Amino acid sequence: MAKDKDYYKILGVSKNVSKEEIKAAYKKLAKQYHPDLNKSADAAEKFKEINEAAAVLSDDSKKAQYDKFGAAGEQFSGFGGFDYSDFMSDIGGFGFDFDNIFDTFFGGQGRARRRQRGADLRYDMEIELEDAAFGASKTISIPRLEECGKCNGSGAESKSDIIGCPDCDGKGVQTRTQRTPFGLFSTTTTCRKCKGQGKYVKNLCSECDGKGAVRKTRKIEIKIPEGSVDGTNLRIQGEGEAAHGVPGDLYIVVHVRSHSIFERQGSNIYVKVPVPFTTAALGGEIEVPTLSGKASLKIPAGTQSSTVFRMKGLGIPDLHSHHKGDEHIEVYIVVPEKLTAKQKKLLEDFEKEEKSSKRGMFKGMFG
Repeated sequence: MAKDKDYYKILGVSKNVSKEEIKAAYKKLAKQYHPDLNKSADAAEKFKEINEAAAVLSDDSKKAQYDKFGAAGEQFSGFGGFDYSDFMSDIGGFGFDFDNIFDTFFGGQGRARRRQRGADLRYDMEIELEDAAFGASKTISIPRLEECGKCNGSGAESKSDIIGCPDCDGKGVQTRTQRTPFGLFSTTTTCRKCKGQGKYVKNLCSECDGKGAVRKTRKIEIKIPEGSVDGTNLRIQGEGEAAHGVPGDLYIVVHVRSHSIFERQGSNIYVKVPVPFTTAALGGEIEVPTLSGKASLKIPAGTQSSTVFRMKGLGIPDLHSHHKGDEHIEVYIVVPEKLTAKQKKLLEDFEKEEKSSKRGMFKGMFG
């Protein structure tokens, strides 16, 4: 290394610089001079210097030694710096994980086990039209992964079975230094034994076989809101899988079954109801079905087949506004298939009278 190499000048920082300032300076310069981003001839050499300077100044003991002796000779044979070749191969969309790089620069003890969010689950539920109209409470059974109660997700048979990883001394990473024509370079990789956790389990939990999670079936009560439609998606927060701490969510997808009587269109319902021909002719009341039971409907005299009546507010609430739709009743005239002799005689008399009145009407029309 050159005798006059000034690591502070290379990073553009002062001698009383903090580690956070070193980190910020490095991130800025590393992005500027990374060989895969900067195609100038001296970019690779400049990047190596930046890398080397950050590795020294971010380490308290190396920084103290550098401040005392400078960068001359073999005083700093371990100053090869962080091996940027590892993350050069992971550039992808130039999305460098500089924070993880600096965890290694600052002597981090490997990555602590993060509380991973469990997987979301989906459950398809069929409900009746009445459930959609008035809301309902349903109990369902969900098979899911849950954190092991015996080891609390650690995967160990007991707390004493969790030890610092012997391969990486609990750091979670392993560093190998190699001398090259360009100097000493350190290759830092995730420890294979502990997978970067820095901890190792000697004896696996007998309940979950070291997985930290077990499969269980959980009963959950679901509230179906009024006005639910086919495809309504209900999110039940925290009821998904909870294998490693933070549970995912449960999504209920509602499917409304076809009704044997009613047809639904939005918030309105439609039904066809028979009316005796005498009631249609003379007028009266009939009983009609509704979602909540039966209701009485007045039929005016002379009602024709396919006439539609509206019963306001007997439909389904809107899911968002809660405004209730209506029930629409289409009537059709029912003609009796068999008549008694008396009924037949009455109808024949009625027919004669009808014909007579029509002849008089036509005579007046046509002279």
